[in-house]
Amino acid sequence: MGEATTVQFEYSAARGLGYEPGITRRDPSCIIRVGGLFHVWYTKTPYGPSGYDASVWHAASEDSIHWEERGEAVPRGAEGEWDEQSVFTPNILVADGRYFLFYTSVEKPYTEGALTAIGVAYASSPDGPWMRYEENPVLRTGPEGSWDSHRVDDSCLIVRDGLFWLYYKGREMGLSPRETRMGLAVAEQPMGPYRKVPENPLIEGGHEVCVWRQGDGVAALVQPNGPEGGTLQYSSDGILFRRFAEVRPPQAPGPYRHDDFDDRQTGTGIEWGLHIGLRSRPLPFLERFTCEGLAGSRNL
Repeated sequence: MGEATTVQFEYSAARGLGYEPGITRRDPSCIIRVGGLFHVWYTKTPYGPSGYDASVWHAASEDSIHWEERGEAVPRGAEGEWDEQSVFTPNILVADGRYFLFYTSVEKPYTEGALTAIGVAYASSPDGPWMRYEENPVLRTGPEGSWDSHRVDDSCLIVRDGLFWLYYKGREMGLSPRETRMGLAVAEQPMGPYRKVPENPLIEGGHEVCVWRQGDGVAALVQPNGPEGGTLQYSSDGILFRRFAEVRPPQAPGPYRHDDFDDRQTGTGIEWGLHIGLRSRPLPFLERFTCEGLAGSRNL
């Protein structure tokens, strides 16, 4: 099990990304640092609290507290494209001197039964411009009856053993959001092709995906799908996860990535990030969190 660990979270304002009447900001990506600035991407929309009618936006900060919104990074796709309805739940990967923004879209017109897929855009700078991958989407729902036949969403990426590991959440057609689970697809190149691993699903439960390299393995914060509490889970091989501790995690957290997706070093844990604010407001907004107990390169 490793040494005893107590994990605690505290919350404070993310100035510039807080509550704004009529505007939803949610689903922050992992945070990276480039040229002295922290960068984050997130779902933004004036059309209600969900991400099913939204686009991906970008903000930057010098100190991680005061944020400047820099504009739309990935707009909705053109008429007739697979991502015309909405682009949401972004996450970032840095590889080969370029930046890769993974995002989700849903069939148009949106209904509860609509299928989702995951695509990617790439750029030579965190400020873009972002170019959509010509062979999008890079991850689709599974066949009828499979655990992810209805939804694939909420990608979160690590680099491990020279491969690109894309963790995602999935749901079978006919099941409720409380029956969401987490899986993994792996590729040799940043934009794929991605192959779903046969061990899927890896984690039962969890409505958002937040993974990072911790020591020699992979840690995951798992949101509760129902009234039960969340968990911190750990896997020495990135596939077989076990519950390490009961926690009350941030909502849809995007932590700062110390490792900078460098496969040559051990994972250095997490200390802070952004998440969907916990204070009661009419619409979601972003808030800063700090974390005690997960910094450092030890295994859990």
